[in-house]
Amino acid sequence: MSTMPIRTDELLQAALQLPPVEWEQFVTRLFTLKARERAVVLSEREAELLSQIYQGLPAAMQQRLNELIEKRQAYTITETELQELLTLTDQVELFDAARLGRLIELAHLRQVPLQQLIQQLGLKPVPHD
Repeated sequence: MSTMPIRTDELLQAALQLPPVEWEQFVTRLFTLKARERAVVLSEREAELLSQIYQGLPAAMQQRLNELIEKRQAYTITETELQELLTLTDQVELFDAARLGRLIELAHLRQVPLQQLIQQLGLKPVPHD
């Protein structure tokens, strides 16, 4: 049985059709597989850390955060919504701090400086708003 290779643009279009949660899972798996391919051998802990590092905020949390930020910027946010935004902001900061902790641990395991690891992984700052 012969198979036809999928063209890059077809693959990208298919990926863009995925619901947000499935898209995030796809991207996480793709980055994890690519990182494994680049590394000679990953320890189980390194693979676990990479998987966690590449995870984004849960889609529902990001969506609600965006909604509340838009309301704040439009000066239509209620006091209750503002408190919710502050709570979500605290959660995002904890999420980011945990991600940084995983990056530091991975840099230690690989015995490279943190900045070098970030460059190797091709990571960019993640805007949450």
